[in-house]
Amino acid sequence: MESTEGPRALVTTAGGKFWSNGLDLDWIGQHPDQLNEHVAEVHDLLARMLALPVPTVAALQGHAFAAGAMLALAHDFRVMRGDRGFFCLPEVDIHIPFTPGMSALIQAKLSPKAAHEAMTTGRRYPGPAALQAHIVDATADADKVLDVALELAGPLTGKPPATLGVIKQRMYPAALDALRDRTANAFGPA
Repeated sequence: MESTEGPRALVTTAGGKFWSNGLDLDWIGQHPDQLNEHVAEVHDLLARMLALPVPTVAALQGHAFAAGAMLALAHDFRVMRGDRGFFCLPEVDIHIPFTPGMSALIQAKLSPKAAHEAMTTGRRYPGPAALQAHIVDATADADKVLDVALELAGPLTGKPPATLGVIKQRMYPAALDALRDRTANAFGPA
């Protein structure tokens, strides 16, 4: 993606009821010895998306939970279905504390009030509430989510990647450093 020539943007989408449900907790439960390596890979993905030198839009046609919600936050913009689906950071309810990198990402992308509420309550935000809390940038009918995301991305496709990449690196240095810090990002006891 980074080396592609010409105008570009990245719009991520999915099908069905979920945009992303986050980490596969069943797999993690069966492979506890690989947890920290797996989390490091997730952090790499979040950091790469956060600093990607092209405009990024998440087209949330369904639920975005936990690490899936964090992946949506790592995008520049988010369009969410207005009538169904939730944005949710349920870690407090599933006894999984946020890593320092995850905390830094969420706090870099949400207002202090929205970050506090989302992180400490596990609230499920439907589209209109997510829009009101500035978690998403737009809502749309189910069959229009991708169209609205593409409309949002379209005018941004000509932004110079080298400049955009530097801007993003400088906007989010603390979150990027925290996500890339291998010594601080192991899951602690809950």
